[in-house]
Amino acid sequence: MKNSKQAYTLGAFAYIVGTVVLLAIFLLMIAINAGSAASQHIRENVNGIVLICISFGIVSGIMYCYFYFENKKYILCPGKITEVFLLLSVSLLASFLIGKYVNAAARPVAFLALMAVTLLGRREAIFLNIIFALQMFILDNFSDVTGLNSLESSESYNFLVLTFCTGMIGIFITPRIKTRIGSVILAFVLLIPIEVINALLGTVDAEEFEKILNLLLFGALSSFFSVLLYMFMLPVFEVMFSELTIFRLRELASEQAKLIKRLKKSAPGTYHHSMTVAQIAEACAQAIGEDSELARAAAYYHDVGKLKNPEMFTENQTDYNMHNELTPELSVDIIRSHTRDGASLIRKAHLPEFFADIAIQHHGTMPIKYFYAKALKMSDGELNIENYSYAGPTPTSKIAAIIMIADASEAAARSLTNRSPEKVEELVRNIIEERLDLEQFDNCNITMSELTTIKLTIVSQLTGVYHSRVAYPKLKISKRNHE
Repeated sequence: MKNSKQAYTLGAFAYIVGTVVLLAIFLLMIAINAGSAASQHIRENVNGIVLICISFGIVSGIMYCYFYFENKKYILCPGKITEVFLLLSVSLLASFLIGKYVNAAARPVAFLALMAVTLLGRREAIFLNIIFALQMFILDNFSDVTGLNSLESSESYNFLVLTFCTGMIGIFITPRIKTRIGSVILAFVLLIPIEVINALLGTVDAEEFEKILNLLLFGALSSFFSVLLYMFMLPVFEVMFSELTIFRLRELASEQAKLIKRLKKSAPGTYHHSMTVAQIAEACAQAIGEDSELARAAAYYHDVGKLKNPEMFTENQTDYNMHNELTPELSVDIIRSHTRDGASLIRKAHLPEFFADIAIQHHGTMPIKYFYAKALKMSDGELNIENYSYAGPTPTSKIAAIIMIADASEAAARSLTNRSPEKVEELVRNIIEERLDLEQFDNCNITMSELTTIKLTIVSQLTGVYHSRVAYPKLKISKRNHE
């Protein structure tokens, strides 16, 4: 309880610090805008500036209350708090600079929404888009006090509508973008609502056709700047906060990724096994509504610990098994250490912690039965099976459970002589039931219905990978047959 109170206190303090940073950026805007006369400008408009600071404080308080009731991760995690306030800070500063040196209509009003939906998720993005629109409205509505952009009162309301609507459209479109080039196309998609809204709002207030034309021109720049900043800043936030966006996941699952290249070169058997497990895990995750891209990328790295002693694992051996020269106890130590070694390699490469979790959890606390049985034959009495088991922990996520089942199923299926759907189904069912009996899924909140779906998906995938082939006739064709 004490730790919980301390965490909430630190979270509240972090929000106060974040708000102070936003206010400092606001004062920086005035300083840049007013130049050498900044201190005099602040003294002359102190009441209005205090009112703006209070308004910003109220908006930050609303943000804190929302996350307190809806998603406490954004209060209890310092990294998330920093990420949220940094997003708002960059968005406000970028909007100010482009508004000052280009035009107020060219400000990247959709930038925050695009970043938030990619990094934080749709619900948080919708809320932060509202917060950003309110902050922009506060600055625009008091432009006579701040000296920023010099907007008329009616224009500040127009930009409030534009910021909110464009951001919302971006939030619902961006999750469909799966490639970097798709982000370029996004600029043209966002151009449509920006121009429509500008045209509709411009006809209300603008008396001259030239003003409307300028509004449309700078509206196009707004779309361009929003997407340009998004493409530039997204990799920065991905690295700074270890965010697993679809773009980063695909980069990490590329054959050019450092550990994947090492795996392909030094442990080709493990590499091909991992590719098959990744394919199966992706299909299973999609079938039960989990993140299929995350499952696929994590599966690529689940066995990288075998790089330490690749020749000690069956899939990398040829005709000779090096374990024939070792005691069962030493063999078990080598085999089970690959989970710990994998987590170590992943962390050393500064890869996501989730991948390290998968590497160390994908065998749970399962016994290494081959060497346990070998040790029993060499022993006169009973043995403690825990000495011949993986150290754990057991899976703590559904994706970890999927990879545990897929890994065991793919390895076992390779040893089947009869790979009919019925035999593969029996194999996968036994693997799942064994892990249920040994309480491997107690910490990952996976349901029996989901396990059934996973079983059916794995059977479908494995029978596709290891399908039977037509026997080719033993007929030698020579050039003479073509004459």
